[in-house]
Amino acid sequence: MRQFVVLGGGYGGTAVIHELFKAPIPSDVQVVLVDRMPYQSLKTEYYALAAGTASDYELRVPFTAYPGLVLSYGEVEAVDMDRQLIHFAEGDPLEYDQLVIALGCTDNYHHVPGAAEFSCSIQSFASTRETYMRLNNTKPYGKINIVGGGLSGVELAAELRESRPDLNISIIDRGSRLLSAFPAKVSDYVAKWFHENDVEMRSMISIQAVECDVIHHEQGEIDSDVTVWTAGIQPAAIVQALDVTKDRQGRVVLNEFYQIPEHPEVFVCGDCASLPFSPSAQAAEAQGAQIGQITGALWRGETPRLSQIKLKGTLGSLGKKAGFGLMGRAQVTGRVPRLLKSGVLWMSKHHIG
Repeated sequence: MRQFVVLGGGYGGTAVIHELFKAPIPSDVQVVLVDRMPYQSLKTEYYALAAGTASDYELRVPFTAYPGLVLSYGEVEAVDMDRQLIHFAEGDPLEYDQLVIALGCTDNYHHVPGAAEFSCSIQSFASTRETYMRLNNTKPYGKINIVGGGLSGVELAAELRESRPDLNISIIDRGSRLLSAFPAKVSDYVAKWFHENDVEMRSMISIQAVECDVIHHEQGEIDSDVTVWTAGIQPAAIVQALDVTKDRQGRVVLNEFYQIPEHPEVFVCGDCASLPFSPSAQAAEAQGAQIGQITGALWRGETPRLSQIKLKGTLGSLGKKAGFGLMGRAQVTGRVPRLLKSGVLWMSKHHIG
């Protein structure tokens, strides 16, 4: 049997699986999905778990039990592309004939001393659980600093404000405004919401070091009971260790069919792939579906034909009643984008769209 292995059961990896099983799998192919946990976790909602407004259970989606799909659980330590082996922290290596690496991302601490040791993370289910404990065990009037004014930092700050109105919450960013990737109108709307809800915004701050109870920057120090890091991402450590061509963000450079040119039996999907748009769940799902289509065509001996990926937009939440986003060229703020995001979450839970 030829082994087709998908590493990672996140948005990209599950999209590959869903697409593959839309058609019969060749009789000589075994499809294996490998993940550290026995369910997909909805990473776009980790901010709610950290803030205490969503439960762990709510963010788990069972893997679809397709006939013939083998589910394998374990902590991947390395990929040996020369020998076509996957090594685990425990147990025997797994051989593959074709491989999809869809392992997602981890925090990028930008070489800031102490950031990895003394700040909390929402990049994995395990780290988000720990962040939830730290945030929700903080005494009233505690000082919470969220480093990074992008989508994750904004959503976490807003959700935490609704969850813990007693806390002093600040967003620290090195830029001149929040949500720099969004138009100024959207950024201004979010800033107004934070002003009305007593979330402090501290811009143009370049952090020099982080300690357990203080953040050092060029102009001085900021006291902190809990520091949460949402200031950038990078590919998973396993991908960082691969000796292949990468772009400036450390993402793997691929050919037109999302294969590593030196190892065409290996596809890379999602946050680890060098794509012409920013990493996101939506991009990972779209690319994962195309990898499934490519693989099916190759199994049939056909030349894959792909259409250009077109992303539908980006939605963000400000608590449970307000939101913001971009839908094509349209800028949306208020209750409608929040309702739309709730709909997208429902669809993700039910593997629709």
